[in-house]
Amino acid sequence: MFNKIMVPVDLAHLGALEKALTVAADLSRHYGAALCYVGVTTSQPSAVARTPQEYEVKLKAFAHEHAPDSGHEPTARVYNSHDPSADLDNILVQAIDDIGADLVVMATHLPTHLDAIMPANGAKIAQHSEASVFLVRGHTPAD
Repeated sequence: MFNKIMVPVDLAHLGALEKALTVAADLSRHYGAALCYVGVTTSQPSAVARTPQEYEVKLKAFAHEHAPDSGHEPTARVYNSHDPSADLDNILVQAIDDIGADLVVMATHLPTHLDAIMPANGAKIAQHSEASVFLVRGHTPAD
């Protein structure tokens, strides 16, 4: 059913991505699908990496540590942006096309009134790509 799963990853907030990463790994094993971890960074030094090249090395290491054995080598792709928060949606839509993803598994937050003004990234990605989008809540009130 799915051949290539894209997983947006922010190395600065891995704790918030735990459930989405688990779901992506489970789906990868279930469908024998390849995983591609996608990160968006800036040229400016950050707490995670001083350069986009260093960020890429860290994302590739993360991919190899966290990808399940699904019969495919995990891949990682880094996109550079002057303003990652403003460009994120467009970059992720482009990444879907670049890697040929047919499923995107990504973390999301609980809906709030601000979503009427600034919709969640997942909603925008679903509107502007042909890939299926699986949004995983980081936590639920029962957690």
